[in-house]
Amino acid sequence: MKLDRRNFVAGASAAALMGATAAKAEDKLLYLDTVYGRTVIKMRPDIAPKHVAQIETLAKQHFYDGVPFHRVIDGFMAQTGDPTGTGTGKSKLPNIPGEFSKEKFLRGTVGMARGPDNDSANCQFFICFAPARYLEEQYTVWGEVVSGMEFIDKIKRGEPPKDPDKIVKLRVAGDES
Repeated sequence: MKLDRRNFVAGASAAALMGATAAKAEDKLLYLDTVYGRTVIKMRPDIAPKHVAQIETLAKQHFYDGVPFHRVIDGFMAQTGDPTGTGTGKSKLPNIPGEFSKEKFLRGTVGMARGPDNDSANCQFFICFAPARYLEEQYTVWGEVVSGMEFIDKIKRGEPPKDPDKIVKLRVAGDES
């Protein structure tokens, strides 16, 4: 078979595309659906394996379905994950020890909420609207928004918001039942 330049370029492009697809298949993704649309979160087990495992477990149990965004501060973040909507609720799973890293809290960073105790994270998390560098090495980064941040931007503001927006459903990619 004779290879000319066009076949080589087409073959190389197809190989590159297949490589990109394979890399994407390895990503651990969450689908966070709101009434505004779907936000895709890439989980980061490389820096927060215990937090990612907890979020995955709860998502597979449909724990987050219908849970409100109970604390939404313009220019800072949208917090959710509390089934009571008060900011004091938690899951039946044990708390997670802090997994602090050098990762930066930027727009789209997903971090774990906690109480005064560094090891008190359980189920609540937040998505940053803007950089929050003062949180670094004090709160656990466990993910990042890779698409759909515009839907997070639409969430009603307040502490708590009047008639808060809710998570319609949160699913691990590949387990979307």
